[in-house]
Amino acid sequence: MTAKLKVATVQFEPTMFEKERNLARLEALVIEAAQDGAKLIVTPEMGTTGYCWFDRAEVAPFVEPIPGPTTERFAALAREQGCHIVIGMPEVDPETNLYYNSAVLIGPEGVVGTHRKTHPYIAEPKWSAPGDRGHAVFDTPVGRIALLVCMDIHFIETARLVGLGGADIICHISNWLAERTPAPYWITRAVENSCYLIESNRWGLERTVQFSGGSCVIGPDGAIEAVIDTGDGVACVEIDLERARARRMLGEPVFEQRRPELYMELPTTTFAWNPLDFFTLYGHRPLPKGRRSQVAVAQFAPTGDANANLDRIEQLAAQARADGAELVVFPERAITGLDAPAAVPVDGAAVARLIAIATRHGLHLAAGLAEDEGGTLYNSAVLVGPQGVIGRYRKTHLDASDHNWATPGNEWGVFDTKFGRIGLLIGHDAAFPEAGRVLALRGCDLILCPAALRGALTSAHAGTAIAQNYPIPTGADPHHWHLMRARAGENNVHLAFANVLDEASGYGGKSGVFGPDTFEFPRREAILTAGEGVVTTEIDTTNLDTPYPTNVVRRKDLVTMRLPHHYLPLIR
Repeated sequence: MTAKLKVATVQFEPTMFEKERNLARLEALVIEAAQDGAKLIVTPEMGTTGYCWFDRAEVAPFVEPIPGPTTERFAALAREQGCHIVIGMPEVDPETNLYYNSAVLIGPEGVVGTHRKTHPYIAEPKWSAPGDRGHAVFDTPVGRIALLVCMDIHFIETARLVGLGGADIICHISNWLAERTPAPYWITRAVENSCYLIESNRWGLERTVQFSGGSCVIGPDGAIEAVIDTGDGVACVEIDLERARARRMLGEPVFEQRRPELYMELPTTTFAWNPLDFFTLYGHRPLPKGRRSQVAVAQFAPTGDANANLDRIEQLAAQARADGAELVVFPERAITGLDAPAAVPVDGAAVARLIAIATRHGLHLAAGLAEDEGGTLYNSAVLVGPQGVIGRYRKTHLDASDHNWATPGNEWGVFDTKFGRIGLLIGHDAAFPEAGRVLALRGCDLILCPAALRGALTSAHAGTAIAQNYPIPTGADPHHWHLMRARAGENNVHLAFANVLDEASGYGGKSGVFGPDTFEFPRREAILTAGEGVVTTEIDTTNLDTPYPTNVVRRKDLVTMRLPHHYLPLIR
């Protein structure tokens, strides 16, 4: 199995009802990529037929079995060119006559494997069934290849399943729309699973739907290694599969650091029922009423002097209060500092002083500290208010530096407050998509994340030539991708991320408060782009007085649409 490999993404606008034209054009683009040396070539979702079908009857003349005439046609091309090809097509199962939105991996010997889209977008139920084959990884001479189709990648579980299955490359074929691409979710799935992602998206307008283009190859670090903005085309690049096989995110061996014993909720269907009923069942822990609240995050560089840190915390708390904040989140170990830990007890003087600061300014505060409980040390965070300590959370996913001194926590931190249901994560926890998902399944409206994270958490976009309907942005954006925006959106929660800012030590800040819907424009968020300080924005955890959820943080659309019967490998 090779390590260096030239790959290609194909961008293409198919035409509905003109299947032969589409096949001929796809063949020409595949040949172009193969003649440039590409050994793995990926083409768009439903590229053989177009996408926006009204119903089964309309698409019926164009469906095929796999294997079938189309796959044989591309297998001959794969033999001729000595490559592997991914094709998106509507599949019919001859045994059931059900239709599927499928991706098929084809090599010189024929069909290697098929993925039937498991998580349907709103258009699929008009004609197709959800995929029933799970999420496989295919061993090939060009690497370990996984296939996902469009909406699949909105869900943290799909890419994680193939990552755990050893995928070097996720071939993600899509008809992506309604945002500037390369899309933040594409980047996030590559980064969190430390693998390459070859994205083949369509472009153009079909039945009033504007597709976004942006086909690309994304590296395990999230870098865009090749990209096509608009129009039909091919982009080729050489990749190194050893980079994926290292399985490191932000320098950490994340797959070794997973805590599957803490993820037991992942195969459950919390939001299959009305959450306003589910969380009041037996009268046990009903969701708080919720409210509109002003939430702030602060970033600074804590020192080894707890008193000096608390002085700075008070200054920033006062600044946030002047901006109208009611809840302020401070970085990981903001109280005790990041160097050799001088740990303190939660019932000691340092936390007492934090409570005093909260009381003086009429605030709730969350801050990190090195905690000492009876000689056992933890990397912890506390949530306090004028009434005292509301809750404590001990970091469950320790990074390499934590392992030198800290004991991992074994419980999630979920607390009911006037702001809504709050979950706590600390720094490296947020590298694990499972962590935010568990908190969402427990009904959290807001996740607070004190952090001390190094490395690239954001990346820019130069802008796209593809026109989008107002108010979808198309211009340049220095923070087009932010890992924590993805964490908020994929779980339909507000997320307040307070990172250390100490550029000399590699801590880049980029703290912010992010909204619960990544496809809502303009976004409900505020990012502290530079310098020490605070930034404040409004969050909304209210619900109209109805028996059903009217707020996305209570309804959790993406969590509702999960298909957890596929997810058992995540807890092994």
